Amino acid sequence: MDPFVHLHVASGYSLKYGGSSPARLVEQAADADMDTLALTDRDGMYGAIRFVKACMTRGIRPLLGVDLAIEPAGLMRPPAGSRGTPGAGLSKAFATQKSADRRPAARVSPARGGTYRDPALPRVTLLAASKAGWAALCRLVSATHLRGERGAPVTTQQLIAESLSGLASGSDLIVLLGPTSELGWAATLRREDLARAVLRSWRDIADPTNLLVEVVSHRVAGAGPGSSPHAARMAGVAAATGYGLVLTNAVRYADRSDALTVDVLDAVRRLVPLDSRHVDRTNAEGYVKSGKEMADIADEICRLAGLAPHAADALLAHTRTVADRCALDPRADLGLGEVHLPELDVIGTAGVADLAGVDLSTRSPAFGDAVLRARCDAGIGRRYPVDQHSVVSARLADELAIIGELGYSSYFLTVADVVDLIRDLGVRAAARGSGAGSLVNYLLGISGVDPLRYGLLMERFLSPLRRALPDIDLDVESARRTEVYERILERYTSNRCVCVSMMDTYRVRHAIRDVGAALGLPPGEIDSIAKAFPHIRAKDARTALRELPELRASGLGDERFDVWFRLVEKLDGLPRHIAVHPCGVLLSDTTLLDRTPVEASYLGFPMSQFDKDDVEDLGLLKLDVLGIRMQSAMAHAIDEVRRVDGVDVDIDDERQAPRDDPATYALISSAKTLGCFQIESPGQRELVGKFGPETFDDIIIDISLFRPGPVKSDMVTPFLRARQGWSEPECLHPDLEPVLAQTCGVVVFHEQVIEMIAVLTGCTLAEADEARRALGDREGKHDMKIWFFPRVLARGYSTSLAQRCWEVLEAFASFGFCKAHAAAFALPTYQSAWLKAHHPAAFLAGVLTHDPGMYPKRLILDDARQLGIAVLPLDVNASDVVYRVERVAPDIKGGYGIRLSLADVKGISDAEMARIVAVRPFSSLADMWQRARPSQPTAERLVLAGGLDSIYGIGAPGPVRRRGAVTRRDLLLQVVELDRWSRATGASAQLALLDDTPELTPGGGLPEMSGAERVRAELEILGLDVSAHVVDFYAPMLDALTVTWSRDLLGRRSRSELLVAGVKVATQTPPIRSGRRVIFLTLDDGTGPVDATFFEDAQGPYAATLFHSWLLVVRGELRRTGPRGVSLRATGCWELPLLHDIWQREGVPGVYDFMNQLPPGFAQGGLGSEQTVHGSAQSRSTRPVMASPPSSADEAAASTAGGMGRRRVLVHTSGFKQSPYADIRPAGDDPKAVPRNLWHRSPGSPG
Repeated sequence: MDPFVHLHVASGYSLKYGGSSPARLVEQAADADMDTLALTDRDGMYGAIRFVKACMTRGIRPLLGVDLAIEPAGLMRPPAGSRGTPGAGLSKAFATQKSADRRPAARVSPARGGTYRDPALPRVTLLAASKAGWAALCRLVSATHLRGERGAPVTTQQLIAESLSGLASGSDLIVLLGPTSELGWAATLRREDLARAVLRSWRDIADPTNLLVEVVSHRVAGAGPGSSPHAARMAGVAAATGYGLVLTNAVRYADRSDALTVDVLDAVRRLVPLDSRHVDRTNAEGYVKSGKEMADIADEICRLAGLAPHAADALLAHTRTVADRCALDPRADLGLGEVHLPELDVIGTAGVADLAGVDLSTRSPAFGDAVLRARCDAGIGRRYPVDQHSVVSARLADELAIIGELGYSSYFLTVADVVDLIRDLGVRAAARGSGAGSLVNYLLGISGVDPLRYGLLMERFLSPLRRALPDIDLDVESARRTEVYERILERYTSNRCVCVSMMDTYRVRHAIRDVGAALGLPPGEIDSIAKAFPHIRAKDARTALRELPELRASGLGDERFDVWFRLVEKLDGLPRHIAVHPCGVLLSDTTLLDRTPVEASYLGFPMSQFDKDDVEDLGLLKLDVLGIRMQSAMAHAIDEVRRVDGVDVDIDDERQAPRDDPATYALISSAKTLGCFQIESPGQRELVGKFGPETFDDIIIDISLFRPGPVKSDMVTPFLRARQGWSEPECLHPDLEPVLAQTCGVVVFHEQVIEMIAVLTGCTLAEADEARRALGDREGKHDMKIWFFPRVLARGYSTSLAQRCWEVLEAFASFGFCKAHAAAFALPTYQSAWLKAHHPAAFLAGVLTHDPGMYPKRLILDDARQLGIAVLPLDVNASDVVYRVERVAPDIKGGYGIRLSLADVKGISDAEMARIVAVRPFSSLADMWQRARPSQPTAERLVLAGGLDSIYGIGAPGPVRRRGAVTRRDLLLQVVELDRWSRATGASAQLALLDDTPELTPGGGLPEMSGAERVRAELEILGLDVSAHVVDFYAPMLDALTVTWSRDLLGRRSRSELLVAGVKVATQTPPIRSGRRVIFLTLDDGTGPVDATFFEDAQGPYAATLFHSWLLVVRGELRRTGPRGVSLRATGCWELPLLHDIWQREGVPGVYDFMNQLPPGFAQGGLGSEQTVHGSAQSRSTRPVMASPPSSADEAAASTAGGMGRRRVLVHTSGFKQSPYADIRPAGDDPKAVPRNLWHRSPGSPG
């Protein structure tokens, strides 16, 4: 065992500073046979828990600390070349600044006319030596981050003194003054008097036994920081003053080979070119060195310092002693594995005190159990008729026994309290996840799904065999999520409640941008190259250049780009910046701030420095409060129905929105589900068309079928065949019929797997769920098989049945979907479909306002037109900040229109919209200019988008426009005149008061904008083509080419070859079973969506066009997959404008000749084997696909014929194969992302 311990180590969680992950550092230390290692990241402790877990895995004792910038004591100016890192010696000195001048607001940056560099601040390292020391460290880091501007944490001696004074023992926290401290500065200046003064300034803060001098030598040339002479001077000061001495290597990376990575990070952090003048290191010595290497350095330092012969041994021994003092126990000191829930006093007992059997005089765990039981008993009366009470009470008793045994009553009461807070705000809320299987959640009002009615199991959610906290996710209206967060934080206070953070790590696009900037490349070139890559790992950059046809054709694989992409790959997976988690809220008792450091998020919310996995390891209650746009869309729809029709709709009340509504199921079965939650993607529209759901249970099944598990176990086709009457349902055994009858003998749900295991083996449901979980990894699967077969055979079942059941369980369990989760999803799915069936205009207005789905607004507007809803143009006298419903035919049922929103106008501000809505109506452009005071660009855009057409009668039906009538071009001239007049008089803000108007030029006879010009303006300003569909302008050519329109696809014969065309509205590259890359494309041609699938044989010649063009013509073979199911297996793709130019020059024959030629560099051939896709185009990671892997001959053909070439396939431990270029992001818009209007690449249906 190597006795040396590295006490000062920075990982990649020292943002844009450290070059290796915590696990990589631990691995390096373990390989060096070290038994202890520290992590002292800069400015925060983001990687602490991951580091501790890695240490536990490798049997290494963890030490935790932090390296903080500290305000100088004012004893000296920073010496020339000091930049906060040993070895830095090439930069100019920074003048000492006031604290306020070091805040981000005063930083010099490219946006402020300069280049950002690290402030020349001294640094101090602190190590926790006990549980109390860890708590003090957490609070010190929190205080440091919260005292100043976000992003530039600087501590003070006073804060450190307060942290030390609050400790029972001064030895709980160790202070290290190293070469980057003011003591190191004094050593650089060779001023022993200043060094002594620095130590005196610390004397009243830290006990001398806990204030240590840290010496570092990277054997840098010269006598500055990082050199042996500098370390020797510091050692001499320590010896002369009697302070303890420790040796570190100020580690920044695990191995020498990682040194270049930190050079790139230095340049990225400082926003300077990658150059020797701007990097900190002058050699590659800052790695995890062996004890022997450190002993050599100790000898060298002590020899240069003129210390006693055995001083080096004493230095190493003292370093080890300090490490032994600071070694932490992950469980005893950090609390890993414990559970910390809010106190019952905080949660409250509203509505419980008057119920019998609750003793309010105690706050013991039994009290919490009693409060929970009382609230559930009250819920029984609200939720169930009297004749069901006995059955419900029996199930409730079982669940409460499990909850009481685990000590989780406080957990459920806390979540119920949060739900009550949300609903008190009038915000829609719904639970998702396996928690819908709990009767307790239903009775408390957390979930709206009855687990008894739909056969859901508590054990899938919570089991006495699983000590981990259960997970309940809450969906709330996205538009009011911030309001919800503020209310929760107000209720529980920052001592018990903070937000969870998330660490954004380098993937290929971020890495390309940062490395490109460091290399000094032009920003435009960097941007275009970054966007050329799919969303993949940075480490796959050069492989993607070789394998993906759209990148091979780009020329980026040229040798001159090799350095760039090698540096890109080095950044793979390193943390880039921290952000607030889009939905995680952390709840605990008053010890929360002793367990996690906190900083402010961008919006000012207190945010833990630990991510969602870390806080769960710490036993803290993480409640996901997700802002779901569909909830906002439905709330908006309900408000619009109330405003327009005067009807109050409660979609949560089954008396108003019954779960057996024929119109709703007819809409779903028709596959006209654009905008509906979970069932709007191409694959789902095809699936519901084939399935034809008729009950709420069918919707649950549909959502579960749309997952990889049922496909991998070959269950989709048998289910649909049995459902449609083409085959008899087959149960594996009569004993399993009660389990599988609902799904026609097919395993669809996790709960069915659990029940199958319980029936076949005779075990409890809790044991069966543990067995199901074991199927998810290779080792667990092996152990499960050994356990499974003997128990099944012992119960009298045959070997063949056991084998067949095992194959089904093995294939399904690791990929299946939880029925409770599907049921929770099914509720908003049904509610959204109900609203679309009964209030389509209001529903689509909500969808357009909150943009919850996978398609751009232009397609939703087309859908509205197909439903007979008028699309009303932008109008400054009628449009609001949201989409509104208007009655266009008051006497006709269903005579509604949707008015476009002012918010769609590019660049318009909230204040401008508010003024327009507040002071209208307007009688003229000048009137609007006077009273609403829009900016000139906003006024011009309102004119171009037709916002003033109604005032001047522009475009109104009638006789030929009279001479002198005003046109949009005339109004644009008037805007210029108004702006010029306002600037000249300086009276823009007072025009309305003075009733003063300039002399405006009347209609000057300028020609009106053509139809094409209007559409171009609408696309530019609104992101929507309102007056005409953009494809309409190509209609003559498309008709000449006999292109099939979306509305006519159902009438075409299966397997016929045809052409389709339209605007690209979505592309998807989800992981599929075969590991191949399949691209799913959705086009909009104005009559509806068209879905096409590109397998690898069609990607080579056409991938670049597919990904980088927006108006497309696609050739393919039509497949009829059910009464309403249509898919297109694409064989070619071309730019529509290019074909239009050829058609104008050469006619139809010229277009066909061009389409029959492959692009240069490609030959006929390639992968011709055809895959069968169940669902055709499903949303991302959940698309069920059956495919055969290619043969070696196929691979060879592909590489020579312009196919995908040699392919790498990722194989998961469960056996699932995945392309490394598959997009694995969760379906739906990122909750952090800003809504986009047009040309957006959507990640699929939300959820």
